[in-house]
Amino acid sequence: MKAINAFLVRPKDEKRYNNEKEVAGKSFITSASQEDHKASTREAVVVSLPLNYSGDVKVGDILIVHHNVFKYYYNMYGVQKSGRSWLKGNLFFVEPDQYFLYGQPGNWKTHGKYCFVEPVPLESTWIYSSQTEQPLVGKLVYSNEELSALGVQEGDTVHFTPESEYEFEIDGKKIYRMFTNSIAAVL
Repeated sequence: MKAINAFLVRPKDEKRYNNEKEVAGKSFITSASQEDHKASTREAVVVSLPLNYSGDVKVGDILIVHHNVFKYYYNMYGVQKSGRSWLKGNLFFVEPDQYFLYGQPGNWKTHGKYCFVEPVPLESTWIYSSQTEQPLVGKLVYSNEELSALGVQEGDTVHFTPESEYEFEIDGKKIYRMFTNSIAAVL
């Protein structure tokens, strides 16, 4: 089965929510809310490519997707429903604007206008701060073609605009997804 304009995917580990954590051999549920976007699975395994697709994504690759792809929601009558991406069983459509990274762990490539920035630790200061990260500053981890054309390279320390960070955990690291125009300066 192939979709015309979308990838067919299934959630990694066949689970729509990533809300369990193992501590000392015991499994704990970290969020019981289906509305909690941080608990939604964001890793999708590609089952089928769109018709006439000619990009770099292959069957078996993992797409890092928007949090709404696999989520349940409740309609106005309180009935649980799957979102618009759901096809049947554990198969979902992912449109080109619903994924941000693709590849395999340790070998990720950005898609379109997206880039990823890792926050940097707070520099030492004489004034106490409860923050652990330098505000609006990070290291560019995954660049894109637009930034590369401007001379901004992976590994550069960058300044980004306020409220532009959208948090992900990729390969065990906290990183922010943002748009090309969210990068304001190279430091």
